[in-house]
Amino acid sequence: MSQEIKNEEMNTRQTTPAKMTYEEFLAQADEDVPAEWVDGEVFLMSPVSRRHQDLADFFTTLLRHFVEARQLGVVFSAPFQMRLAARPSGREPDVLFVSSGRLDLLKEMYLDGPADLAIEVISTESRSRDRVDKFYEYEQGGVREYWLIDPVHKEAEFYLLGDDNRYHPAAIGADGEFHSAVLEGLRLKVEWLWQEPLPPLLKVLKEWGII
Repeated sequence: MSQEIKNEEMNTRQTTPAKMTYEEFLAQADEDVPAEWVDGEVFLMSPVSRRHQDLADFFTTLLRHFVEARQLGVVFSAPFQMRLAARPSGREPDVLFVSSGRLDLLKEMYLDGPADLAIEVISTESRSRDRVDKFYEYEQGGVREYWLIDPVHKEAEFYLLGDDNRYHPAAIGADGEFHSAVLEGLRLKVEWLWQEPLPPLLKVLKEWGII
C-alpha cells in the first residue's frame, strides 16, 4: 500500500470510526497502523516523539531484564493489546507486565484481562486519554499498578490499586526513588527519566544487583 493511500485511509478511519466487535478489530487491524478499540469503535494513534519512544524502550528493556532475572513473569510493549471488560476496551499500554501466575490470560494477539502493571508515556495528544480515560479503565479493569510518565513536564506519577478498587498515589521517597509494589525489589530513580541520554542499561542493572 502506498503512503498516500495509507494516509487517506487513516484520515477516513479517524473521522469515521468503524463499529465492530473486538474479534473483527483484531482480524482487520493493520499491524503497521497503531490503533485501539473502545466501545466497539476503532481509534488510530498518532505517531510518537523520539523521546517518547526512548522512554518506552528504556522501560521495556529494564523491566524485561528485571523480570527475567527473577522469573516473575513477562513484559510486553506496544502494540501488544490489553483487553478489559469494564468499558469494554482493547488498549495498547506502552509497557505492560503480567505475573507468572496469570500467564493463562495471554492470547496470541492480546492479554485477555488486566496487566499487573501498565506504563503509559504521555504525549501531547494522549494527555487526556492517559490521565482520564485509561486511568479509569485501568482502575475499573483491575490493573494493580499504573505508571504515568510525562517527559514534557518531567513528571512521574505512580498509582496502586487499593482494597477499595480505587487508585491511590504511591509515594516517591525522599531519595527520589519509587519502589514498586508489584515488582518487589524494583527501585526506580525518577531522575533517570529526565536524563539526556537515558542511563546506560548496564549502569541500572548494576545498581539493581542483577549483574
